[in-house]
Amino acid sequence: MAQDLTGKVAAITGAASGIGLECAKHLIAAGVRVALVDRAEDALKTICAELGPNAIPVVVDLMKPQSVATMLPQILDKAGQLDIFHANAGSYVGGPIVDGDPDAWDRMLNLNINSVFRSIHAVLPHMIGRKTGDIIVTSSIAGLVPVVWEPIYTASKHAVQAFVHTVRRQVAPHGLRVGAVAPGPVVTALISDWPKDKLEAELAAGGLMQPVEVAEAVMFMLTRPRNITIRDLVILPQSNDL
Repeated sequence: MAQDLTGKVAAITGAASGIGLECAKHLIAAGVRVALVDRAEDALKTICAELGPNAIPVVVDLMKPQSVATMLPQILDKAGQLDIFHANAGSYVGGPIVDGDPDAWDRMLNLNINSVFRSIHAVLPHMIGRKTGDIIVTSSIAGLVPVVWEPIYTASKHAVQAFVHTVRRQVAPHGLRVGAVAPGPVVTALISDWPKDKLEAELAAGGLMQPVEVAEAVMFMLTRPRNITIRDLVILPQSNDL
C-alpha cells in the first residue's frame, strides 16, 4: 500500500525550474509542505506565490559552504521539521574532452558532487535524530552507463552513485532511506548547450523526456512502504539504446 505523504515536509534543491520545480508541484499536490531551495531569489518568490502556502522559498547558494550552512536552519524555522530531502540541483557539460574547459568542469563538479555531499551532510543529523527520513538524489543514466559524449558529467554522476549506495547503508539502521533517480535526457536547461542538430534529432526521435516523468518516478519512490527502499530508479525514453 502506498505511503500517505500528507503533512510531511520536503526540501528540494534547484527547485526554481525543471525537475526540481515539477517535483515540488507533485509533492504539494500530495499534501506536503515543500521548501524550494535555490539561489534565484526573485524566481523563488514568484513561484512560491503561485504554488500557494505550502511552498516555502529558501534562498541558498549551494556553491557557497556558508550559504549551505543556513539551509536547514531556514527550513526548520519555517516548517519545524524535515522528512524528505531531494538533492536535485546540478549542471551539465558535454563534448569532446580535448576541447573542454577545465574551469567549467570545476564549476560543474563542485555543484554536481560537492554541493550534493555537503547539503545531504547538513540534513542528516536532523533526520537521524528523528529516526526517519527520505533522501532522494537526482542522478543520471550517465551514472550507471558511461556516456561517450559527456565524460566529465558521467564522472560526476558515477561519484553521486557511489555516495548514494554507501550512505544508504550507513544510515539505514537509523530509519532513513536513500535512493537515486537516474533519468536519461530530460528537456531542461541542462541540455541547453547540446549541439542544435543533436537536440533536434533527439526531439524528433522521441529521445527526450519531460520533467513530469521524473517527478512521477520520485513520487513512486517516496510513497513505498517504509520497509521498502528504491535504491535506483532508471527512466529512459523508449528510443534510448543505453
